[in-house]
Formats: sequence, C-alpha cells, structure tokens
Amino acid sequence: MTRAPRPADPSGTSLPPPVQRALYRANGGDTDGFADCFAHDGAVNDWGREFRGREEIRGWSDAEFTGKQVTLEVTGASTEGATTTVSTQVGGNGFHGPSVFAFTVDGDRIRLMRITG
Repeated sequence: MTRAPRPADPSGTSLPPPVQRALYRANGGDTDGFADCFAHDGAVNDWGREFRGREEIRGWSDAEFTGKQVTLEVTGASTEGATTTVSTQVGGNGFHGPSVFAFTVDGDRIRLMRITG
C-alpha cells in the first residue's frame, strides 16, 4: 500500500528540501531513503533517545517509524534559522496523534531530527 506524502504545510509555507524529502520518504515507507536524508553523522532524538549516523537512524526507523507504516500529515510549520519545526498528525501502526518534529538542516541534509511533542 502506497501512502500519499504531504510535503508542505497547508498554510502554504514551503519546507526546506531535506525536510520535504524526509517526510516524503517516511510516508512512502522508504527506510533507506529516509536515512539517506541525514548527514553521515546526523541524528534522531526520539524523546531523549539518540540514534546517530545513518545506520542507527535506519535501525530506529525500521523498528519504530517507517517500519510501523508511519504517516505524517503536516498541520503546520515554521522556520527559524537552520531549524524547521513541523507539526503533524501521525498515523500508521505505531503512535497515533499529534506530534512535533524539529529538523536542523545543514546544506542538503538533516543534521538533527528531534521529536519534541
């Protein structure tokens, strides 16, 4: 089953390309593509648990994110400096409900994705 990506905030705010790609890959269930959106030493901070480097991110995502058929519907977004905060409605076979992700971008890659709420 293919899930439709929702790469932009409904208010019309454009998301940075690395964030758009990560959301698109996550919604498509593409674990490898999702991990490749991160810098080689990038990290995911999932409520204090840190997964650093593409291999750890891939393992986390396969077990808890894309592997759970996550769907992320963007409900809002704002950018300040290198950090874009994205509000979402999460679905899939894991956590369901509202969640907030803070993406710190460095060039064409994500340096840090922090799940903040």
